[in-house]
Amino acid sequence: MTTLDCYACSKEAEFDDLPPRECVAHDQHWRVAHDFNTALPGWLVLLPRRHVVAVHELSNAEASALGVWQVALSRALRSVSGCAKTYVVQFAEAEGFAHVHFHIVPRMADLRPEHRGPGIFELLRRPERERVTTDQADQIAHSLRTHLHGHPNAQRPNHGI
Repeated sequence: MTTLDCYACSKEAEFDDLPPRECVAHDQHWRVAHDFNTALPGWLVLLPRRHVVAVHELSNAEASALGVWQVALSRALRSVSGCAKTYVVQFAEAEGFAHVHFHIVPRMADLRPEHRGPGIFELLRRPERERVTTDQADQIAHSLRTHLHGHPNAQRPNHGI
């Protein structure tokens, strides 16, 4: 797969024009987006800003920032959504989505048992009418930005605010 076939890279190429849901926050190595086909508000995706297809390909700088981002996003999601915890998952196997990305998923206290653990991915398979709308995702992005303000490397985009 080339970067031309990569969804994450195609969005990075549009960086200056991304809506809030596609660029919740970023630094020089990572960009945070709200997942576009989820039925769960606050389902985030953390993506390296360069094309990487395996975790072992991350630079030391990217790797150093990764854990800080995962914790900062988990804290922000807890503040915004009241989630009991977050799941952090990485596979990068779907066609067009081999670019390394980490799902940062709010696990609500009242989440149905069949959706706990790996069952959470069923919320990516819901009919379109049940999915988070683009307006809802943009609103969540704005709320999260407020809580990420203290992140040491997070930059809030000048566009879409």
